[in-house]
Amino acid sequence: MTELGGYHDRVARVDLSSGDIAYEGIDDEDARKYIGARGLGVKYVFDQGPDVDPLGPDNLLAFMTGPLTGTQTVMSGRIAVVTKSPLTGTVTDSHHGGWSGARLKWSGFDGLLFEGKAEHPSYAIVEDGEVTLRDAREIWGWGVHDTISELEAEVDGSLGKNLSIMAIGPGGENEVKYGCIVNEDDRASGRGGTGAVMGSKNLKAIVVKSGTRMPKPADADTFKQGYQQAMQLIRESEVTAPNEGGLSLYGTNVLMNAGEELDGLPTKNGKYTSTAAMRDAEGVDIDSERVSGENVRENILVDEPTCHSCPVACKKEVEVSVMHKGEEMNVRGESYEYESAYALGPNSGHTERDEIAVMIDRCNDMGVDTIEMGNMMAMAMEMSEQGKLDGLSEQLDWGDTERMIDLITEVANREGDLADALAEGANGLAERFDAHDNSLAVKGQTIPAYDPRCMKGMGIGYATSNRGACHLRGYTPSAEILGIPEKHDPHEWRGKGELVALFQDMHAISDSFDICKFNAFAEGIEEYVLQYNGMTGRDVTEEELLETGDRIYTLERYYNNLVGFDGADDSLPGRFVEGDEAMPGQGASEGQLCELDEMKDEYYARRQWVDGVVPDERLDELGIDIGPGTGVSRGDSPAPADD
Repeated sequence: MTELGGYHDRVARVDLSSGDIAYEGIDDEDARKYIGARGLGVKYVFDQGPDVDPLGPDNLLAFMTGPLTGTQTVMSGRIAVVTKSPLTGTVTDSHHGGWSGARLKWSGFDGLLFEGKAEHPSYAIVEDGEVTLRDAREIWGWGVHDTISELEAEVDGSLGKNLSIMAIGPGGENEVKYGCIVNEDDRASGRGGTGAVMGSKNLKAIVVKSGTRMPKPADADTFKQGYQQAMQLIRESEVTAPNEGGLSLYGTNVLMNAGEELDGLPTKNGKYTSTAAMRDAEGVDIDSERVSGENVRENILVDEPTCHSCPVACKKEVEVSVMHKGEEMNVRGESYEYESAYALGPNSGHTERDEIAVMIDRCNDMGVDTIEMGNMMAMAMEMSEQGKLDGLSEQLDWGDTERMIDLITEVANREGDLADALAEGANGLAERFDAHDNSLAVKGQTIPAYDPRCMKGMGIGYATSNRGACHLRGYTPSAEILGIPEKHDPHEWRGKGELVALFQDMHAISDSFDICKFNAFAEGIEEYVLQYNGMTGRDVTEEELLETGDRIYTLERYYNNLVGFDGADDSLPGRFVEGDEAMPGQGASEGQLCELDEMKDEYYARRQWVDGVVPDERLDELGIDIGPGTGVSRGDSPAPADD
């Protein structure tokens, strides 16, 4: 058990197969080594064994908070969902904001661990340090929005006051490889297929009911100093300043125009580096400005809700009316995010603002990842254009928004041969139709909205991400676009391996606290140390906390190594690098390709890995003393992966 501040020292272990629920404390050494949320969740998943079937009953599904979750700490409303991914086969963690993380902490828990498979569809209720299971057969097959409304009526609570609900839709129930978990305000644990794992366990939803029992810091003076410094920096930042900064005014979609200007916005399945380049080459009516944060704010914004303890309010709630098949559709919802708008818009060959809002809402209701859904449709559009889907009953045309809206529901329900094929993810589609050159995936997960031909840091970041292509493992656009903490030339590859490793370690720390990554636009390691030490009562140094981030990232890589991943999997889609499939950038990124091999060498040297594999000495140095080791020592070649 641990007596550190910020923890309840209470985790529920739920065996869905038997219905048994046990309660346990947190190992103190694990709390000190891996903090909580992402880090501690990965440790639990590692202990379950890397060889489990992601959609089998032995896979662990962990809902974890950290020692800063639900506290006064700014932006501390996050929750981590950790498991083995059915999309990638790697360990994965996916986070969402809102209030469910804080309420889980306030209800008396640090985490919930689900294993097994329920005999019939069920949902869990969490309240006052106890977990119970109830029958969910009547709501199985329902969309997320109706599910949440029904459960609110069924439980004596009120959304937004004392109740949070995390649920899956048909996408998770039907084990779409990128099914996601959505909470009460359309905030999603979107990536990696966490919703599919939840569906494989017949777990429809988790209802969290709580008061507001905010954890108190063990060292109030130190915590207060860290909190005040953090709040001052957030208020002064051009990015995060409440009601003034770009993120506060326009949400994440503030980056749409910036990405376009740099020619760093992947368009038409990554063939082009901006909508302007596509427009110039093909003479089509496409313009990213129509789906930018500025355009959204001016024309369709209706509200700006926020998460627990967050003054930034980056979420932008919109309302649109769209004619679809002769009928008017009125949609109001959150999450008009940059990555969602990119994947369902420019990368799919169009910039229809209101239709994208409908698609985002449909993805949230069906419980599928907006990034993966948009990129899968873009991949299918390119394959259709090249005649690679001729064996299916239908094709998909570029920018066919009417068909895209309906296809989201069909994919979630696996209705029709095209939808069923898309539900298997990029690797599944590529394997079935010999279409690897059409895929924008790394380790099976497709890229978000940052072109690695323009932003070289994102190139090495995508390649070395432990959960597949991801901007949130190490967010280098903060340096390459915004100049935070200092400006880096986006086209320069030198130094990006070291930069990415540092950012990855920092984000592993914040994900384990669990606080929003957007704090990193203002805060630094000094504020992290003060708030962590103040809450827990520890006395770690900046160097020790950074080593903890390194340990967490390395444990994830070690897990993946034991599954069979090595440096060959730290790759990028062929169109982004030199070779027969290369498609050099255009405009401001004219002729650019990503120098991946050079950056990998630099990155591995920084990490002290051998061709993507963690050597035994590195495990020892970081105190990772679990498992059989990789069998690799520095200077050796890594052991070959199992077939």
